[in-house]
Amino acid sequence: MNNTSLDLEQYILGHIDNEDPILAKLDRDTHANVLYSRMCSGHLQGSILTFLSKLIQPNRILELGTFTGYSAICLAKGLQAEGKLHTVEINDELEEFAYGYFELSGLSESIIQHIGNAETIIPDLDETFDLVFMDADKRRYVEHYELVIDKVRPGGVILADNTLWDGKVVEPISKNDLQTKGILAFNDYVKNDPRVETTILPLRDGITMLRKR
Repeated sequence: MNNTSLDLEQYILGHIDNEDPILAKLDRDTHANVLYSRMCSGHLQGSILTFLSKLIQPNRILELGTFTGYSAICLAKGLQAEGKLHTVEINDELEEFAYGYFELSGLSESIIQHIGNAETIIPDLDETFDLVFMDADKRRYVEHYELVIDKVRPGGVILADNTLWDGKVVEPISKNDLQTKGILAFNDYVKNDPRVETTILPLRDGITMLRKR
């Protein structure tokens, strides 16, 4: 990110709602104690996830890729009164970390954690989702999308994170770069899928926004 981009991001952060203190603590704790801390959504992306969730007012949310829980908390803020968010994480070492912040946020009763492989867990979820946030294995985005699309109600929304992948989608890629290849395949796949309307929000690493027809 160049200096102009950094300045613009700081300007944006200075002109949106202040970060929830619990989320700010979660972000600091993640960067201090967890590997690959850059994966934490952070204030700007988190504020957009909360804003979208409040617009949609979902009763059921599915998140693929809990990490340390920042995005789950942001999304859960938009749930209806009796709504639930199911979040799936393959790394069992992060379960207690995330749950501790779900409790601190007062949202632990609304968030259901699943630990394991998304491709095993998703078929067993007997739910219809209003909102899905995909942020797990980039190599498997097409497979994850196909697993969730029939569980999304008509008019429901799927958000797929990292779909610009730090600009790598428009650069030459090596044959071993399976994550970029996975994202490229996903972007092409949903662009040509008549079941959804598609746009891309060029925020951070990009968020593809899909509305089920």
